[in-house]
Amino acid sequence: MKGWKQVKWAILLFVLLAGFVMSLGAETQNPQGVTPGVEEKLGAFVPGDIQLRDEQGRLIRLGDLLDKPTILNLGYFKCPGICSPLLSSLIEAVRGLDLQPGVDYQVITVSIDHTEGPELAREKKRNYLHSLPDYPPEQWPFLTGDSLNIARLTRAVGFLFNKKGKDIAHPAAIVALSPDGKICRYIYGTEFLPFDLKMAILESSKGKIGPSVARVLRFCFSYDPQGRKYVFNLLRVVGMGILISSLGFVALIAYLSRKTG
Repeated sequence: MKGWKQVKWAILLFVLLAGFVMSLGAETQNPQGVTPGVEEKLGAFVPGDIQLRDEQGRLIRLGDLLDKPTILNLGYFKCPGICSPLLSSLIEAVRGLDLQPGVDYQVITVSIDHTEGPELAREKKRNYLHSLPDYPPEQWPFLTGDSLNIARLTRAVGFLFNKKGKDIAHPAAIVALSPDGKICRYIYGTEFLPFDLKMAILESSKGKIGPSVARVLRFCFSYDPQGRKYVFNLLRVVGMGILISSLGFVALIAYLSRKTG
């Protein structure tokens, strides 16, 4: 009887700690209820009927572009934070590839800000791709769209962002798509290595789904909208450690109670 009381108290402690850890998981959520980040959709397909506009203002179907392995870059052109270093690093990684753009792969940049239009896209493309003279410009379109089509695309790939005023808090990640639009891999951060990019392209060419540690990273790190970066969430990690320890304690008490009973 005494052992059973210990088990009940241990279970109660476990439940309380579980609730504490769950609350830590929600603590960084903003008032609009959307926490910037990535919800991986590996194996899902991007809708081919999404309509966007190219740098000349022409309306195009996304599916008409996806005829080869594609690196999808989402951000916005007036971003004062992570978009510029991300794009610059992506260009450096592309420069280091021994693959032929337009044949082995392509890159697509899409603005997540529906207020940005083709003129701005054309300007940004010219500014960024001037350092890639051997890259066919038509194989790296800079696209814009209305809020509905942008929402369809970002939901399809699990790219969560939050707009506040003129700024948009969003994750730092690129997505590798197969020629038929399957989501095969996510690459996180603002710095990319040619090897990682090449592997993502080669695996996407075969429709292979690549592993990711995104779920662990998403738990251990929280996005700071003010600093526009990921910060280590000490409370959440410590809370999970306490939760795991408490679970082990409950199991131990249950075992000892059964043994002495």
